[in-house]
Amino acid sequence: MGERLQNILAAAGIASRRGSARIIEEGRVAVDGAICCEPGARFDPAAVEITVDGAKIGASEAKRTIMLYKPVGVLSSMDDPFGGRTVRDIMVEAGIKERLVPVGRLDKESEGLLLMSNDGDLAFRLTHPRFEHEKRYSVRVAGKWSLEKLEILRGSVRMEDGYMTRPASVAVIDVRRDNTAKLEFVLKEGHKRQIRQMCSAAHLIVLSLERIAIGALRLPPEMKPGEWRDLTKEEMESLVK
Repeated sequence: MGERLQNILAAAGIASRRGSARIIEEGRVAVDGAICCEPGARFDPAAVEITVDGAKIGASEAKRTIMLYKPVGVLSSMDDPFGGRTVRDIMVEAGIKERLVPVGRLDKESEGLLLMSNDGDLAFRLTHPRFEHEKRYSVRVAGKWSLEKLEILRGSVRMEDGYMTRPASVAVIDVRRDNTAKLEFVLKEGHKRQIRQMCSAAHLIVLSLERIAIGALRLPPEMKPGEWRDLTKEEMESLVK
């Protein structure tokens, strides 16, 4: 019967299965020269030529996943139409030959743990809401602190697009006399710029935002912005439990 087109793209490291489905639905994928917009269409990847944006996809690569300390100012995407620096640039400069794509996102102003992978199944498990993988963030905010603001952060908050967040775990690490505070957020969802909008609802300004953990995987304290390393077998196993 062949394989689903979205799975073929994911196995080739083009994007996660969900991301691959979106690419297909946008009409960017052709099979033997004919545009195919159906993610579930089945093909034998060895018997057909599949292109994405006109470029032929290669054979399935050996699966590889790395952790990257994404620096502030770098986009969590494979390209930027405005010429900004992206995580792909870091991969190219590091000499990584596999086409690794970001698993989830961190906005440009944020830093911290970002996984890069060509494992579509892993990307799907870590980004789909039904798996509820916890993501932990260390956030420094400015604004007069109060317990009422903490209750706002811990409750449901309406995002700019109307989405209502689920209640979140928010711990106060320290509060300083200069009206800044360090908070730790644990989220099981990843709405765009969620923490920044949550803080805005509580009349707090985000000074810094760092993702420090995904599930049991923590950002090593010795790792610096821009550095990366391959995940160990044990770390990979911890992500798929």
